[in-house]
Amino acid sequence: MSWSFAIINGKLGEIYFEKTKTGKIKFQGHCYVKREDFTEKEELAMLEEDIKKLKITYRNKKYRVVKI
Repeated sequence: MSWSFAIINGKLGEIYFEKTKTGKIKFQGHCYVKREDFTEKEELAMLEEDIKKLKITYRNKKYRVVKI
């Protein structure tokens, strides 16, 4: 299982996913986090890079990637 930072329903969160053999992404779950929890430079750099690329909505137990 892999994870990444993302904007989920307008809030900062971590998204957990798996890549299938065909290359599709299967979302496993998410949790909301606070930016203040991350103090290391590397963590903050990774956070900023990830949220620029990924915005997701979660509704009715389904994830949908929003184009940025």
